[in-house]
This record gives sequence, structure tokens and C-alpha cells, in this order.
Amino acid sequence: MDTPLSTIAVVGLGTMGTGIAEVLALAGREVIGIDISEAAALGAVASLEASTARAVTRGRITEEERAAALARFRTADTLQAAADAELVVEVVPESYEIKQQVFRELDAIVSPTTILATGTNALSVTRLAAESQRPERVLGLHFFNPAPAMKLVEVVSSVLTAPPAVEAVTRLARELGKEPVAVGDRPGFVADGLLFGYLNQAAAMYEANYASREDIDAAMKLGCGLPMGPLALLDLIGIDTARTVLEAMYAESHDRLHAPAPILGQLGSAGLTGRKAGRGFYTYDAPGGQDVVPDALTPAAGAEAGAGREVASVGVAGSGTMASGITEVFAKAGYTVVLAARSQEKADTAKGRIAKSLERSVSKGRLSAEARDETLGRITAAGSLDAFAEVDLAVEAVAEDLEIKQQLFAALDKVCRPGAVLATTTSSLPVVAVARATARPEDVIGMHFFNPAPAMKLVEVVRTVLTADDVHATVRAVCAKIRKHPVDCGDRAGFIVNALLFPYLNNAIKMVEEHYASLDDIDAAMKLGGGYPMGPFELLDVVGLDVSLAIEKVLHREFRDPGLAPAPLLEHLVAAGCLGRKTGRGFREYARR
Repeated sequence: MDTPLSTIAVVGLGTMGTGIAEVLALAGREVIGIDISEAAALGAVASLEASTARAVTRGRITEEERAAALARFRTADTLQAAADAELVVEVVPESYEIKQQVFRELDAIVSPTTILATGTNALSVTRLAAESQRPERVLGLHFFNPAPAMKLVEVVSSVLTAPPAVEAVTRLARELGKEPVAVGDRPGFVADGLLFGYLNQAAAMYEANYASREDIDAAMKLGCGLPMGPLALLDLIGIDTARTVLEAMYAESHDRLHAPAPILGQLGSAGLTGRKAGRGFYTYDAPGGQDVVPDALTPAAGAEAGAGREVASVGVAGSGTMASGITEVFAKAGYTVVLAARSQEKADTAKGRIAKSLERSVSKGRLSAEARDETLGRITAAGSLDAFAEVDLAVEAVAEDLEIKQQLFAALDKVCRPGAVLATTTSSLPVVAVARATARPEDVIGMHFFNPAPAMKLVEVVRTVLTADDVHATVRAVCAKIRKHPVDCGDRAGFIVNALLFPYLNNAIKMVEEHYASLDDIDAAMKLGGGYPMGPFELLDVVGLDVSLAIEKVLHREFRDPGLAPAPLLEHLVAAGCLGRKTGRGFREYARR
């Protein structure tokens, strides 16, 4: 089986098959594209011609290289054309019946040494291999869309796959300029196994009317640095495809997090399968289009809920990194800010931290020296909450402990003038429990900033059942003035970002516990296949394993879903004092500075 894989057949010339054929042809392989549809074959040729022409225009390849690649690609309408192929990659529809029929026919056509690869991301490679006459040469080769651009390739072995076949295909992936990740046979493999649970939860969140589609997508893009929001991504993937993957995952895991949200079935049954249909969670300019157009659910421009209260001065309670960052944000936006800590010394230290941050901005040319001085001049450091007597908005940024926050809000209730808005930056605690510590719960709201506050654009605006409309309108207006993007959500554990992010992180830990994949392979898969700026284990170590565990426990306690129970490995690492970068060891070890 130690073959060079120089002649490769691609069965199925849809978007993925055409993309794979392009990658192979540009890498010097002879490629036979096979599809029973003449239109699909003609479309693949046209797509290859257009794509390679763009590559020439952009200087990525020469005209001679383009001509050679096009000459290496030919099409056929029968599997008989694969007779001389050393590797066959099938990317036909996600159906056992269709794929098994392809493999049965190929068994009678190809050489005994030919490797048969399935491009499935949802079906069992083992089951497909078992139907073949030579299961040892069957494996999974999962490219990501668009195949020419995406670096990740998951190489999937079943218990029947011969190691030489895996080695040959892995070597090919590297020669194509891809990053192969070796994984075992289970629905979704690594990248989709983690991605689709997250997408499913986002769909369920939207279905529950917890937040708008626009706010869910904006929260995950701005809060996590993702290239697309989950609902827009579902539209791109295809809602019917997503449901198929989730059904396969649920059949194996019986985890409720994988049980497809009913809205996915409803949209699919209605033919609203996403971009390809012109409508899914969003409406598009045409079937297959990518431009979102307004529909009945699109928020009206500038439609805010009533008038808010005037805010000229702001109080920020706390002395840590978050409090300093929030103070800097407000002062830069022109607000007079009182930064109050438990002592004058702590407040002065926090203001000093802001001065250093502003100085860095000056040195990088992002801020003028004059603006730095004006910003610092708007900040007053105080050692007592009594300095909040005249502020219009008080924002707490103290420890994530309900009792501490309740005590603080009871104090703010006595100090702050009537009509002042009181905001908590909690990321996981019930805002209403904080509000009830005051005699004016209608004035209390959540303003969840993300760290580092000066850089992160997102603020989750959390209304309780008691929050007044004008308080909500006030905070929305303030967010606009400080140049943050507000997203509205209700008062439940995790709000939007953490409620979607931490179950995904928890599932990644479970993959390692089950010895399914390594830390490095999982991190690589999510960065290369999902477009995540950091892999899950990189992120866990940055956030802090103790912080992550606390949030996981809050989510599990509120939603009572067994699938949300913190992974035992996370609990063990925290108990051992391995909390991530801050202790020098978490999932990985770090050099101490």
C-alpha cells in the first residue's frame, strides 16, 4: 500500500468535491472527477477555471501552472473511470445507502491496493468499511469547506483500517499543504464533534427567544473572536446537514446537548435550509447567495426602547484589572469617573495601572499625549463608596462572589442618589439576586464587560424581570457612547457567551479524558477547522481552570443537564492547584516569569 497516490478519483462534484479536486490538481495529482450529473461536472470544470484564473491574477500561481493543473483534471459520469486510481475520495450525500452503493461498485472496479476514503463528517467509517470487500483500505478523509483555503484534514481510522493506508493518506495531506489530524471513528470526529454541539445550543437559545439571532451572533463574534456567529454558520453549513450530523452524534452519545433543537427540524421541513435555499435563520438575496437582506425579524434601525436617564458621571467600584479597564473606557469616552476601592492606596494603584495603559497607547501612536492627560484628569481615585453620592451610573467590578456583591449593592443603595443606575459586571451570578439586596431593584441591570475592557467591543446587557425600561435604554445609550456593542439577554446563568462557550470547552476536556484525541490535535482542529483564534485548551489555561470550573458548576446547577456536569479532569486539575498560566501549569506547563 506504499503508493505515491499520484492518480486520485473524486466521486461527487458538489462544492466540497470540486474544492478537493482543485487542491489535488494544483498539487500535481492526476484527478478524475466523477459525477452522474453532467451539470455538476460542467460546473466543476467552470469552477476550477475561474478559481485558478483568480489565483493567477493574485500572483499565487503562474499561467503555466494554471494550464498544467487544468490539464490534470478530467471528468466522467461513471465509477468505471476510477479503475486506475490509487486513491478514491467520495463526497456524495450523507447517506449510508448512497455511500455503501458507491463502495460496493468501487470494490469491483479498483485495484486491491487502492485506498477508499469517505469524506463523511457524520456517518460511521467503520460501518462503511465493513460493507467493503477490503475494509483494511477504507478510512475517512474529512476536508473542511472551502477545501482550497482550509488547512485542516481529519484522517479517520476505523478498527479495521491498515496503518499503511493511514500513513499514505497522511503523507498526501502534508504534501497538499494541509495539517492532518489523526482521529478515531465517532460522529463529528474532533472539529465537528465540538462545533455542532455549540451550534445546536445556539439554535436552542434562539428558539427559546432568549436573545435575537443578531445578538447571539454578535456576542460570539465579539466576545470570542469567532469569524462567524453560530446561526449564520448554520445557514452556511446547511440546516439539514447540521441536523443530520447532530442526529448521528446523539445516536451515539445520548447527550441532550446533541439532541437536535426542534427549530432545526422545523426549518428543514419547511425547506428553509440556509444560504443554499435563500433563507434559514436569516434571509439572503438569492438561493446560494451570501448577502443578508432585511426580513420581518430584522431590528429597525435606531429602534431603541424609549428614552433613558441622563448620565454624565460614572462610579466604578473595584481595584482589579476589570475595574481599571472599565474606568479607562468611560474616561476615554468623556465621562467623569470616580474609581472607588476598599482603600485609598488600592484606588491609587488602580489609577496608576490606567496611567500605564494610556502611556502604552501613546507610545504605539493610538492616543495623543494631550488625550492621555485629559483622560487621566477625568478620573478621581477614592478609598470609599461615599464618593459615589452624585454619580449617575455606578458599575461594580469586584470579586465574583454573590455575598460580596450583595453587600456592595446594599451599600450603593444607601450612598447613590435616587435615580442612579446600578450595574453589575457579573459573568455568571443572577443579577436579580444582586438587585434584591437594594430597595430599588428596578434600577439594577447587568453590564457584562469582557476582558480586557478597553479592547473588547462586547457588553452583554442583562435585564432582570424587575429592571425598568428606562434603565435598559440608559445602558444601551451609554454603550453607544463608549463605543461598545450591546447585546440584550435575560438573567440566566452564562448569559449568551459563557452559556455557549463553556459547554464547548467542557466537551473538549471530555475528548481528552476519553483518550479520543490529544490536546494538541484538538487545539489544532478548532483553530484550523473552526477558525477559532485559540484552541480550547489554550483558552482554558488563559481564562484559568478555577474560573472555568466555577462557571461550569453554575451552568450545571441552573440548567440541571447531565451533559453540563464539569469534566472530572477539570476538577482534578483545579484540586491539584494547576490553574493555568497564572500558576505555571494547567493543561500544559508554562515557563514562570
